[in-house]
Amino acid sequence: MALTDLTIVRRSLHARLFSTCVTALTVGVAVALMLVLFSMRDAGRQAFARGSGNMHLIVSRDASPMVAVLNGIYYANPPARAIEWAKYEQIAASMPFAFAIPTQQGDSYRGFPVLATSTEFFSDFEPNLGEPWKFAAGRAFDKPFEVVVGAVAARETGLRVGSEIFLTHGIAQSRQLGQADAVAPHVHKEFAYAVVGVLEPTGSAHDRALFTDLTSTWIIHAHDRRKLTDPSIRTTTEDDLLETDRLITGIYLRVASRPGRDVTALLPAAFDALRRDPTITVAQPVQQIDALFRIVSNIDVIILAMAGVVMVSSAISIMLALYNSMEQRRRQVAVLRVLGCSRPRVFGLLVTEATIIGVLGAAIGLALAVAGALVAAGVLRNAIGLVVTPVFAPEITLAVLTGGILLSALAGIVPAVMAYRSSVADHLKPLG
Repeated sequence: MALTDLTIVRRSLHARLFSTCVTALTVGVAVALMLVLFSMRDAGRQAFARGSGNMHLIVSRDASPMVAVLNGIYYANPPARAIEWAKYEQIAASMPFAFAIPTQQGDSYRGFPVLATSTEFFSDFEPNLGEPWKFAAGRAFDKPFEVVVGAVAARETGLRVGSEIFLTHGIAQSRQLGQADAVAPHVHKEFAYAVVGVLEPTGSAHDRALFTDLTSTWIIHAHDRRKLTDPSIRTTTEDDLLETDRLITGIYLRVASRPGRDVTALLPAAFDALRRDPTITVAQPVQQIDALFRIVSNIDVIILAMAGVVMVSSAISIMLALYNSMEQRRRQVAVLRVLGCSRPRVFGLLVTEATIIGVLGAAIGLALAVAGALVAAGVLRNAIGLVVTPVFAPEITLAVLTGGILLSALAGIVPAVMAYRSSVADHLKPLG
Protein backbone atom coordinates (compact mmCIF):
# COMPACT_ATOMS: atom_id res chain seq x y z
CA MET A 1 0.00 0.00 0.00
CA ALA A 2 2.84 2.37 0.86
CA LEU A 3 4.47 1.64 -2.53
CA THR A 4 1.22 2.51 -4.31
CA ASP A 5 0.97 5.80 -2.42
CA LEU A 6 4.56 6.73 -3.23
CA THR A 7 4.01 5.85 -6.87
CA ILE A 8 0.98 8.14 -6.99
CA VAL A 9 2.96 10.95 -5.38
CA ARG A 10 5.93 10.42 -7.68
CA ARG A 11 3.77 10.55 -10.80
CA SER A 12 2.03 13.65 -9.52
CA LEU A 13 5.35 15.39 -8.96
CA HIS A 14 6.62 14.29 -12.37
CA ALA A 15 3.49 15.59 -14.07
CA ARG A 16 4.34 19.05 -12.66
CA LEU A 17 8.11 18.67 -13.03
CA PHE A 18 8.97 22.33 -13.69
CA SER A 19 6.86 23.58 -10.80
CA THR A 20 8.30 20.88 -8.53
CA CYS A 21 11.90 21.78 -9.41
CA VAL A 22 11.41 25.53 -8.99
CA THR A 23 9.63 25.13 -5.67
CA ALA A 24 12.25 22.70 -4.34
CA LEU A 25 15.00 25.09 -5.45
CA THR A 26 13.33 27.93 -3.55
CA VAL A 27 13.34 25.80 -0.41
CA GLY A 28 16.98 24.90 -1.13
CA VAL A 29 18.08 28.53 -1.40
CA ALA A 30 16.56 29.37 1.98
CA VAL A 31 18.12 26.31 3.62
CA ALA A 32 21.50 27.08 2.04
CA LEU A 33 21.44 30.70 3.25
CA MET A 34 20.88 29.61 6.82
CA LEU A 35 23.46 26.82 6.75
CA VAL A 36 26.17 28.99 5.17
CA LEU A 37 25.55 31.76 7.67
CA PHE A 38 25.78 29.46 10.66
CA SER A 39 28.83 27.60 9.34
CA MET A 40 30.80 30.67 8.26
CA ARG A 41 30.03 32.69 11.37
CA ASP A 42 32.01 30.51 13.79
CA ALA A 43 34.60 29.59 11.17
CA GLY A 44 35.13 33.28 10.40
CA ARG A 45 35.68 34.12 14.04
CA GLN A 46 38.30 31.39 14.31
CA ALA A 47 39.98 32.59 11.13
CA PHE A 48 40.19 36.19 12.34
CA ALA A 49 41.70 34.96 15.59
CA ARG A 50 44.67 33.85 13.47
CA GLY A 51 47.19 36.52 12.61
CA SER A 52 47.39 38.40 15.90
CA GLY A 53 49.13 35.35 17.36
CA ASN A 54 51.02 35.98 20.56
CA MET A 55 50.93 39.77 20.50
CA HIS A 56 48.97 41.49 23.25
CA LEU A 57 48.79 45.02 21.84
CA ILE A 58 49.25 46.87 18.58
CA VAL A 59 50.22 50.53 18.46
CA SER A 60 49.73 52.88 15.51
CA ARG A 61 48.47 56.33 14.67
CA ASP A 62 45.36 55.12 12.91
CA ALA A 63 42.02 56.77 13.57
CA SER A 64 40.69 54.05 15.89
CA PRO A 65 41.72 50.77 17.52
CA MET A 66 39.56 48.82 15.05
CA VAL A 67 41.30 50.47 12.09
CA ALA A 68 44.67 49.82 13.73
CA VAL A 69 43.95 46.09 13.91
CA LEU A 70 42.50 45.85 10.40
CA ASN A 71 45.43 47.74 8.90
CA GLY A 72 48.24 46.45 11.08
CA ILE A 73 47.34 42.74 11.12
CA TYR A 74 45.01 42.16 8.17
CA TYR A 75 46.59 44.64 5.71
CA ALA A 76 43.28 46.33 4.91
CA ASN A 77 45.09 49.58 4.03
CA PRO A 78 48.50 51.09 4.74
CA PRO A 79 48.30 53.16 7.95
CA ALA A 80 47.86 56.83 7.15
CA ARG A 81 50.28 58.34 9.68
CA ALA A 82 53.78 57.40 10.75
CA ILE A 83 55.48 56.94 14.11
CA GLU A 84 58.93 58.45 14.61
CA TRP A 85 61.76 56.10 15.59
CA ALA A 86 62.38 58.07 18.78
CA LYS A 87 58.74 57.51 19.72
CA TYR A 88 59.14 53.79 19.10
CA GLU A 89 62.18 53.65 21.37
CA GLN A 90 60.28 55.51 24.08
CA ILE A 91 57.35 53.07 23.90
CA ALA A 92 59.61 50.00 23.79
CA ALA A 93 61.41 51.15 26.95
CA SER A 94 58.26 52.17 28.84
CA MET A 95 57.25 48.70 30.06
CA PRO A 96 58.78 45.22 30.47
CA PHE A 97 57.70 44.04 27.03
CA ALA A 98 58.63 40.55 25.88
CA PHE A 99 58.92 42.05 22.42
CA ALA A 100 58.26 45.40 20.76
CA ILE A 101 58.45 44.76 17.02
CA PRO A 102 58.38 47.80 14.70
CA THR A 103 56.50 47.49 11.41
CA GLN A 104 56.07 49.68 8.40
CA GLN A 105 53.60 49.39 5.53
CA GLY A 106 53.23 51.36 2.33
CA ASP A 107 55.06 49.39 -0.35
CA SER A 108 53.76 46.51 -2.42
CA TYR A 109 54.70 43.91 -4.98
CA ARG A 110 52.19 43.07 -7.72
CA GLY A 111 49.35 44.11 -5.44
CA PHE A 112 50.58 42.18 -2.38
CA PRO A 113 51.45 44.25 0.70
CA VAL A 114 55.03 44.54 1.91
CA LEU A 115 55.69 44.68 5.64
CA ALA A 116 59.06 46.08 6.68
CA THR A 117 60.08 44.95 10.15
CA SER A 118 62.92 43.63 12.29
CA THR A 119 64.32 40.11 12.58
CA GLU A 120 62.36 39.69 15.85
CA PHE A 121 59.26 39.39 13.69
CA PHE A 122 60.35 35.85 12.82
CA SER A 123 62.15 34.91 16.03
CA ASP A 124 59.68 36.23 18.64
CA PHE A 125 56.31 36.86 17.03
CA GLU A 126 54.05 33.87 16.35
CA PRO A 127 51.32 34.39 13.72
CA ASN A 128 49.19 31.80 15.54
CA LEU A 129 49.52 31.38 19.28
CA GLY A 130 51.90 28.50 19.99
CA GLU A 131 52.81 28.12 16.29
CA PRO A 132 56.03 29.87 15.28
CA TRP A 133 56.90 30.66 11.68
CA LYS A 134 57.99 27.76 9.49
CA PHE A 135 59.89 28.12 6.25
CA ALA A 136 58.94 26.09 3.20
CA ALA A 137 62.27 27.14 1.71
CA GLY A 138 65.18 29.40 2.60
CA ARG A 139 65.52 31.55 5.71
CA ALA A 140 64.60 34.87 7.30
CA PHE A 141 66.23 38.06 6.03
CA ASP A 142 69.32 39.20 7.93
CA LYS A 143 70.44 42.24 5.96
CA PRO A 144 68.95 45.00 3.80
CA PHE A 145 67.32 44.25 0.45
CA GLU A 146 66.42 40.69 1.30
CA VAL A 147 62.78 39.64 1.28
CA VAL A 148 60.72 36.76 2.66
CA VAL A 149 57.50 35.81 0.85
CA GLY A 150 54.25 34.61 2.45
CA ALA A 151 52.71 31.36 1.24
CA VAL A 152 49.81 32.88 -0.73
CA ALA A 153 51.97 35.63 -2.23
CA ALA A 154 54.56 33.04 -3.32
CA ARG A 155 51.89 30.84 -4.91
CA GLU A 156 50.22 33.72 -6.75
CA THR A 157 53.41 35.40 -7.98
CA GLY A 158 55.57 32.33 -8.57
CA LEU A 159 58.39 33.75 -6.43
CA ARG A 160 60.93 31.35 -4.98
CA VAL A 161 64.27 31.54 -3.22
CA GLY A 162 66.75 33.27 -5.52
CA SER A 163 64.17 35.39 -7.36
CA GLU A 164 65.01 39.06 -7.85
CA ILE A 165 62.22 41.60 -7.50
CA PHE A 166 61.65 45.35 -7.46
CA LEU A 167 59.12 46.72 -5.00
CA THR A 168 56.47 49.25 -5.86
CA HIS A 169 56.90 52.30 -3.64
CA GLY A 170 53.49 53.66 -2.69
CA ILE A 171 50.05 52.15 -3.24
CA ALA A 172 47.28 53.59 -5.36
CA GLN A 173 44.70 55.63 -3.40
CA SER A 174 46.80 55.43 -0.23
CA ARG A 175 48.84 57.98 1.65
CA GLN A 176 52.49 57.49 2.36
CA LEU A 177 53.80 57.93 5.87
CA GLY A 178 51.69 60.89 6.86
CA GLN A 179 52.27 62.99 3.77
CA ALA A 180 49.32 65.13 2.82
CA ASP A 181 49.18 64.13 -0.83
CA ALA A 182 48.48 60.72 -2.29
CA VAL A 183 51.57 58.96 -3.58
CA ALA A 184 51.63 57.79 -7.16
CA PRO A 185 52.86 54.20 -7.24
CA HIS A 186 56.17 53.69 -8.94
CA VAL A 187 58.61 50.79 -9.17
CA HIS A 188 62.05 51.33 -7.69
CA LYS A 189 64.28 49.86 -10.36
CA GLU A 190 67.30 51.29 -8.53
CA PHE A 191 66.98 48.77 -5.69
CA ALA A 192 66.76 45.05 -6.36
CA TYR A 193 65.55 42.70 -3.62
CA ALA A 194 66.61 39.07 -3.35
CA VAL A 195 64.05 36.49 -2.18
CA VAL A 196 65.75 34.52 0.60
CA GLY A 197 62.80 32.67 2.10
CA VAL A 198 59.29 31.36 1.45
CA LEU A 199 57.01 30.76 4.42
CA GLU A 200 54.72 27.83 5.15
CA PRO A 201 50.99 28.70 5.19
CA THR A 202 49.70 30.06 8.50
CA GLY A 203 46.04 30.49 7.60
CA SER A 204 46.33 34.21 8.40
CA ALA A 205 46.45 37.42 6.39
CA HIS A 206 50.26 37.33 6.70
CA ASP A 207 50.27 34.67 3.99
CA ARG A 208 49.51 37.43 1.46
CA ALA A 209 52.41 39.65 2.50
CA LEU A 210 56.09 40.00 1.72
CA PHE A 211 58.52 40.86 4.52
CA THR A 212 61.72 42.85 4.43
CA ASP A 213 63.88 44.82 6.83
CA LEU A 214 63.29 48.42 7.84
CA THR A 215 66.63 49.79 6.68
CA SER A 216 66.08 48.93 3.03
CA THR A 217 62.61 50.49 3.14
CA TRP A 218 63.97 53.65 4.74
CA ILE A 219 66.62 53.86 2.03
CA ILE A 220 63.97 53.67 -0.71
CA HIS A 221 61.97 56.45 0.92
CA ALA A 222 65.09 58.55 1.48
CA HIS A 223 66.06 58.08 -2.16
CA ASP A 224 62.79 59.70 -3.23
CA ARG A 225 63.37 62.56 -0.83
CA ARG A 226 66.91 63.18 -2.07
CA LYS A 227 65.94 63.05 -5.75
CA LEU A 228 63.42 65.81 -5.19
CA THR A 229 66.27 68.17 -4.37
CA ASP A 230 68.90 66.67 -6.66
CA PRO A 231 67.56 64.65 -9.65
CA SER A 232 71.10 63.60 -10.56
CA ILE A 233 71.38 61.33 -7.50
CA ARG A 234 71.64 57.71 -8.61
CA THR A 235 71.85 55.80 -5.35
CA THR A 236 71.21 56.13 -1.62
CA THR A 237 72.80 54.23 1.25
CA GLU A 238 72.18 53.87 4.98
CA ASP A 239 74.68 56.65 5.59
CA ASP A 240 72.36 59.07 3.79
CA LEU A 241 69.44 58.44 6.15
CA LEU A 242 68.14 61.26 8.31
CA GLU A 243 66.21 60.83 11.52
CA THR A 244 63.09 61.93 9.63
CA ASP A 245 63.56 58.95 7.29
CA ARG A 246 63.40 56.43 10.14
CA LEU A 247 59.64 56.08 10.30
CA ILE A 248 57.37 53.16 11.10
CA THR A 249 53.59 52.71 11.00
CA GLY A 250 52.98 50.19 13.78
CA ILE A 251 54.36 48.29 16.76
CA TYR A 252 53.55 44.71 17.76
CA LEU A 253 53.76 44.46 21.56
CA ARG A 254 53.76 41.53 23.96
CA VAL A 255 53.87 42.11 27.68
CA ALA A 256 56.23 39.86 29.63
CA SER A 257 54.47 36.80 31.04
CA ARG A 258 55.39 33.54 32.71
CA PRO A 259 56.71 30.81 30.38
CA GLY A 260 53.89 28.83 28.84
CA ARG A 261 51.23 31.40 29.75
CA ASP A 262 49.63 33.93 27.44
CA VAL A 263 47.67 35.85 30.08
CA THR A 264 49.55 38.29 32.28
CA ALA A 265 48.42 40.62 35.05
CA LEU A 266 50.63 43.37 33.57
CA LEU A 267 48.55 43.67 30.40
CA PRO A 268 45.83 45.99 31.80
CA ALA A 269 48.48 48.28 33.29
CA ALA A 270 50.45 48.40 30.04
CA PHE A 271 47.31 49.05 28.00
CA ASP A 272 46.18 51.82 30.33
CA ALA A 273 49.60 53.48 30.40
CA LEU A 274 49.90 53.53 26.61
CA ARG A 275 46.33 54.69 26.12
CA ARG A 276 47.08 57.82 28.16
CA ASP A 277 49.34 58.99 25.33
CA PRO A 278 47.06 61.03 23.02
CA THR A 279 49.53 60.86 20.11
CA ILE A 280 49.11 57.11 19.54
CA THR A 281 46.31 54.57 19.11
CA VAL A 282 46.52 51.40 21.18
CA ALA A 283 44.44 48.29 20.47
CA GLN A 284 44.05 44.83 21.93
CA PRO A 285 43.50 42.63 18.85
CA VAL A 286 41.35 40.09 20.73
CA GLN A 287 38.98 42.78 21.96
CA GLN A 288 38.71 44.42 18.56
CA ILE A 289 37.98 41.10 16.83
CA ASP A 290 35.23 40.46 19.39
CA ALA A 291 33.86 43.94 18.74
CA LEU A 292 33.97 43.33 14.99
CA PHE A 293 31.94 40.17 15.33
CA ARG A 294 29.44 41.91 17.59
CA ILE A 295 28.89 44.35 14.75
CA VAL A 296 28.69 41.52 12.24
CA SER A 297 26.20 39.67 14.47
CA ASN A 298 23.70 42.45 13.83
CA ILE A 299 24.05 41.74 10.13
CA ASP A 300 23.66 38.02 10.90
CA VAL A 301 20.21 38.74 12.32
CA ILE A 302 19.22 40.56 9.14
CA ILE A 303 20.48 37.74 6.93
CA LEU A 304 18.75 35.15 9.11
CA ALA A 305 15.54 37.14 8.85
CA MET A 306 15.94 37.28 5.05
CA ALA A 307 16.55 33.53 4.95
CA GLY A 308 13.45 33.04 7.09
CA VAL A 309 11.40 35.16 4.71
CA VAL A 310 12.69 33.12 1.78
CA MET A 311 11.82 29.93 3.67
CA VAL A 312 8.26 31.14 4.34
CA SER A 313 7.97 32.29 0.72
CA SER A 314 9.02 28.85 -0.45
CA ALA A 315 6.35 27.30 1.78
CA ILE A 316 3.77 29.63 0.27
CA SER A 317 5.01 28.63 -3.20
CA ILE A 318 4.49 24.97 -2.32
CA MET A 319 0.99 25.71 -1.05
CA LEU A 320 0.09 27.72 -4.15
CA ALA A 321 1.53 25.10 -6.51
CA LEU A 322 -0.48 22.33 -4.88
CA TYR A 323 -3.55 24.54 -4.50
CA ASN A 324 -3.57 25.51 -8.16
CA SER A 325 -2.99 21.94 -9.24
CA MET A 326 -6.06 20.85 -7.29
CA GLU A 327 -8.31 22.39 -9.91
CA GLN A 328 -6.94 19.91 -12.46
CA ARG A 329 -6.70 17.06 -9.95
CA ARG A 330 -10.17 17.03 -8.44
CA ARG A 331 -11.29 14.37 -10.91
CA GLN A 332 -8.14 12.34 -10.10
CA VAL A 333 -8.96 12.60 -6.41
CA ALA A 334 -12.56 11.54 -7.08
CA VAL A 335 -11.33 8.48 -9.01
CA LEU A 336 -9.02 7.57 -6.12
CA ARG A 337 -11.95 7.84 -3.75
CA VAL A 338 -14.05 5.54 -5.94
CA LEU A 339 -11.18 3.05 -6.05
CA GLY A 340 -11.20 2.85 -2.28
CA CYS A 341 -8.97 5.68 -1.04
CA SER A 342 -10.32 7.12 2.17
CA ARG A 343 -10.45 10.84 2.84
CA PRO A 344 -7.56 10.63 5.38
CA ARG A 345 -5.48 8.75 2.81
CA VAL A 346 -6.08 11.39 0.15
CA PHE A 347 -5.18 14.03 2.74
CA GLY A 348 -1.97 12.16 3.51
CA LEU A 349 -1.03 11.90 -0.20
CA LEU A 350 -1.09 15.70 -0.56
CA VAL A 351 0.86 16.28 2.64
CA THR A 352 3.37 13.61 1.58
CA GLU A 353 3.79 15.35 -1.77
CA ALA A 354 4.55 18.66 -0.04
CA THR A 355 6.94 16.91 2.36
CA ILE A 356 8.85 15.28 -0.50
CA ILE A 357 9.28 18.70 -2.10
CA GLY A 358 10.67 19.87 1.24
CA VAL A 359 13.05 16.89 1.39
CA LEU A 360 14.27 17.62 -2.14
CA GLY A 361 14.70 21.29 -1.20
CA ALA A 362 16.62 20.39 1.95
CA ALA A 363 18.96 18.14 -0.05
CA ILE A 364 19.49 20.87 -2.64
CA GLY A 365 20.07 23.39 0.14
CA LEU A 366 22.69 21.23 1.83
CA ALA A 367 24.54 20.80 -1.47
CA LEU A 368 24.33 24.54 -2.20
CA ALA A 369 25.51 25.34 1.33
CA VAL A 370 28.60 23.14 1.05
CA ALA A 371 29.45 24.57 -2.37
CA GLY A 372 28.73 28.15 -1.28
CA ALA A 373 30.79 27.84 1.89
CA LEU A 374 33.74 26.45 -0.06
CA VAL A 375 33.49 29.29 -2.59
CA ALA A 376 33.28 31.88 0.18
CA ALA A 377 36.27 30.30 1.92
CA GLY A 378 38.23 30.42 -1.35
CA VAL A 379 37.38 34.08 -1.89
CA LEU A 380 38.51 34.98 1.65
CA ARG A 381 41.72 32.97 1.23
CA ASN A 382 42.60 34.63 -2.07
CA ALA A 383 41.41 38.13 -1.14
CA ILE A 384 42.85 38.56 2.36
CA GLY A 385 44.73 35.34 3.00
CA LEU A 386 42.37 34.08 5.71
CA VAL A 387 41.90 30.32 5.79
CA VAL A 388 38.28 29.73 6.79
CA THR A 389 37.27 26.10 7.22
CA PRO A 390 33.46 25.85 7.04
CA VAL A 391 32.09 23.57 9.75
CA PHE A 392 28.49 22.39 9.64
CA ALA A 393 27.55 21.61 13.22
CA PRO A 394 25.39 18.44 13.15
CA GLU A 395 22.77 19.80 15.56
CA ILE A 396 22.36 23.10 13.69
CA THR A 397 22.37 21.41 10.28
CA LEU A 398 19.75 18.90 11.41
CA ALA A 399 17.59 21.66 12.89
CA VAL A 400 17.68 23.76 9.70
CA LEU A 401 16.97 20.78 7.41
CA THR A 402 14.17 19.56 9.65
CA GLY A 403 12.69 23.05 9.83
CA GLY A 404 12.63 23.32 6.04
CA ILE A 405 10.95 19.94 5.67
CA LEU A 406 8.36 20.62 8.39
CA LEU A 407 7.52 24.02 6.90
CA SER A 408 7.02 22.38 3.52
CA ALA A 409 4.77 19.72 5.06
CA LEU A 410 2.68 22.41 6.75
CA ALA A 411 2.34 24.17 3.40
CA GLY A 412 0.63 21.05 2.03
CA ILE A 413 -2.17 21.14 4.62
CA VAL A 414 -4.40 23.71 2.86
CA PRO A 415 -4.49 21.88 -0.52
CA ALA A 416 -4.79 18.59 1.39
CA VAL A 417 -7.89 19.91 3.16
CA MET A 418 -9.33 20.85 -0.25
CA ALA A 419 -8.72 17.32 -1.48
CA TYR A 420 -10.25 15.93 1.71
CA ARG A 421 -13.45 17.92 1.13
CA SER A 422 -13.73 17.20 -2.60
CA SER A 423 -17.08 15.76 -3.59
CA VAL A 424 -16.85 12.47 -5.48
CA ALA A 425 -20.20 12.94 -7.21
CA ASP A 426 -19.49 16.47 -8.41
CA HIS A 427 -16.16 15.59 -9.98
CA LEU A 428 -17.09 12.33 -11.66
CA LYS A 429 -19.68 13.93 -13.94
CA PRO A 430 -19.06 13.54 -17.70
CA LEU A 431 -16.65 16.16 -19.03
CA GLY A 432 -18.55 17.10 -22.11
